[in-house]
Parts: sequence; structure tokens; C-alpha cells
Amino acid sequence: MQNSFELSIIIPLLNEEESIRPLFESILKALQGKVSSLEVIFIDDGSTDGSWEIIQTLAKEHNEVKAISFTKNYGKSQALNAGFKAAKKKYVATLDCDLQDSPEELPKMVQTLRDNNLDLISGWKKKRFDSLLFKNLPSKLFNWAARKVSSIKLHDFNCGIKVYRKNVIKNIDVHGEMHRYIPVLASQVGFYKIGEQVVQHKARQYGKTKFGADRFFKGFLDLITLWFVNSFGKRPMHFFGLWGTIMLLFGFGFILYLGIDKLYLDTNARLITQRPEFYISLTLMILGSQFFIAGFLGELVLRNSKLTNRYNIKETV
Repeated sequence: MQNSFELSIIIPLLNEEESIRPLFESILKALQGKVSSLEVIFIDDGSTDGSWEIIQTLAKEHNEVKAISFTKNYGKSQALNAGFKAAKKKYVATLDCDLQDSPEELPKMVQTLRDNNLDLISGWKKKRFDSLLFKNLPSKLFNWAARKVSSIKLHDFNCGIKVYRKNVIKNIDVHGEMHRYIPVLASQVGFYKIGEQVVQHKARQYGKTKFGADRFFKGFLDLITLWFVNSFGKRPMHFFGLWGTIMLLFGFGFILYLGIDKLYLDTNARLITQRPEFYISLTLMILGSQFFIAGFLGELVLRNSKLTNRYNIKETV
């Protein structure tokens, strides 16, 4: 077992009672003789079917199975975050529970990660068995936008099958709908060695997808958030101060123009307060001042955060 490795597999799920046992059996078959230590962590994200009962049965039958159950549906990001906190092995993998991810890919991905000294490796479902109109095309657009914003050259950010070194997942916080951008979150805390590997994609065998069309809208909003944090998270005044300065300059410019016009050019003109330019300039100056205040508050929050958490630990020996 010279090339064996220890592995934690995190599987978030919602109402997947028909898929749980076949997936676990395929994991054992794929990793037989290849892992020195294995734990499979199922996170039941508020299922209303018999998923939790099946997981409990598996946990009694197999020491490798660990389980977490949420009282209600919190979302995939929260489920993954709970799994990341519970994982104990050197390498950590994630799989979806719908049988569309193939556990046979995991040993190859771990080997690639080790050979290339990567921090994480993401799967790429190059050939998909999803709807062209409702999944494939929106997914391509979404991934293109994510590449442009993050500068991380991945073809499939949202692929469920990924492998990480343990120190990566222990230093990131996945919340909201940020599970789509875990590679971006990792790069933001200093884990830049990110790879990609083509993986097999299978058609869903049971049930139906738990994600609607709104996931792409939410995904783009989260992408904008990540872009802002990545670009200005360490220097908020650079953003708010720039726009605040522009607004204040235009506001003062309008006021200066109105004053000169009233005093020297057209003394019989309407009162300044009766002209629309006055309200435009007033609005711009108020907004500009608020942007400056937001920038100062952001810098204060950032400063206090640095005092309480000066660094992220990447590795200990």
C-alpha cells in the first residue's frame, strides 16, 4: 500500500434516500485497497424522506460512516461547511449524492494533487448529461463569468467532485451560496495551487434536481460579492473613496456653476433653490459624503479584524 492515502469524503444531501446506499457501495468498491484510512461523512440537509434512517443504518454497519443531520434545510454551503469542520483525514473530497459523480475518479484526483503539489483539484464535467437549455448553456455562461472575475482558469466551478488538502478546508468559511466558489475562497486565503481534471458525468438515476433556475441568478450575485471582496476587501477606501470623490467633485461643480451664473451671468435668473441643478448637486454631495463614511467604517472594521486575526495558518510541521 505504498501509494495509499487517508481520505475524508463529504456528501451533502437532501431527499436522496434511493441514492445513498448505492453511492456508499460504489465508494467502497472504488477505494478498496487504495486508502489506508477512510471516513464518509453524510450531511443530511433537512431531508423529509427516509434519508436519515438509511444513513443511521449505514453508520451502524460501517465504522467509516459519520453523519450530521440538520433540523431544517440550510443549503449546500452550510452542509459542506459542517462537513469541513468534521473532516479529520489528510485529504478531503466532496461528492454529490445524486450518483452523477463517479467515486472512481477520486484515486486519480488524489494522485494528481500529490504529484503536482496542488492545494485543491476540481473536477470538470466536460461531457454532461443535463438539459442543454436549462443547465448546459447557463452553466457555460456562469463559468465564463467566474473565470473572468476570479482569474482562476477552471472550466467547471460548480462541479460537485473536488479534492482538497485538509489545511485548505480548515481555513475557509463556506456560507450563503458560496459553495460554487470554493476555489475562489481558497485563493483568497493564500491557496493558489488549483488544478482541474476531467471527470466522468453520469445521468441522474433517481429523483430530481434540488436546484431551480434561480440558482444562476443567485450565483451571479455571489460572484459580484466575491469580485468586490477580492478587489477591495483589503482596501475599502479605494472603492468608496474614489466614487465619493467623483460625486463630491460633480456636486461642488454644479454648486459653483449655479453661484457664478446667479451672481455674474444672469442676475435675474430664478432662485438657485428653484433650479434642478441645485438638487442634483445636493444629492451628489450627500451620496459622496456617505461613500466616504462607508469607506472610513470599512477601514476601521478591517483594522480591528487584523488586530484580532493577523494571519491564516497554511501548514504546521
